[in-house]
Amino acid sequence: MEKPIDISFIPKSKVKTVIVDRRVPRCIQNKIRAEGINIIKTCCCSDLYEAISCHPDILMHHVGGNEIVVSPNVYEHMRFQFEKLNFNVILGETILGSTYPNNIAYNVGRIGKFAVHNFKYTDKMLFKKLVEKDIKLINVKQGYAKCSICIVNENAVITSDKGIAKQLDRYGIDVLFISPGYIDLPGLNYGFIGGASGLVDKDKILFFGDIRLHPDYEKIKLFLDKYSIRLDYVENEKLIDLGSIIPITESVV
Repeated sequence: MEKPIDISFIPKSKVKTVIVDRRVPRCIQNKIRAEGINIIKTCCCSDLYEAISCHPDILMHHVGGNEIVVSPNVYEHMRFQFEKLNFNVILGETILGSTYPNNIAYNVGRIGKFAVHNFKYTDKMLFKKLVEKDIKLINVKQGYAKCSICIVNENAVITSDKGIAKQLDRYGIDVLFISPGYIDLPGLNYGFIGGASGLVDKDKILFFGDIRLHPDYEKIKLFLDKYSIRLDYVENEKLIDLGSIIPITESVV
């Protein structure tokens, strides 16, 4: 038995279904499936540049519960996979384009009751849904907000973005600031910690690659230990930004 995850990105039990980039390496797929988790792979969007063209956190946003907002670029390709799980698949208003800021409309970071984004560019339908749910909006300059945030729980995150860290601190969110870089994003200089991770259980984060290779690993481990969050990773593989692991269903407890 499974049900939609109520709070975006933050499961309360073992995750049953995740969305990932269709180009996810087999070693990472195997790691996810070994957890008993079903995988929904994105389609690729030719309107975006190659590096992020299949990133789920660029193409859509799970608002929470059974609602997911999907960009018009991939709506018809993706909707049936979500409808099979009884999701209400909502057509976003923003057609994504290749250049910044035309590709950030759905890349909203969610931390419990907060949403983090450059709200000047947020998709209007997604914005409406956030307001309907009484989500508190934290405006930042960084448009790639979800990519930049590794969500630990409803009140704690890891990021390498100074602007985001400063803003979240004002709202009482516990932030671990780490060094930028050290994460691959093919075609670009480097990727982000949020795009290279995601919760796969109420107390476990999975990293796309070997987090032990990151220079701030010890800091990261101590931070996760503080919140009793276990970490999992793919040994001896460099960290790679694949547009987040997006958990959408979990076990019925």
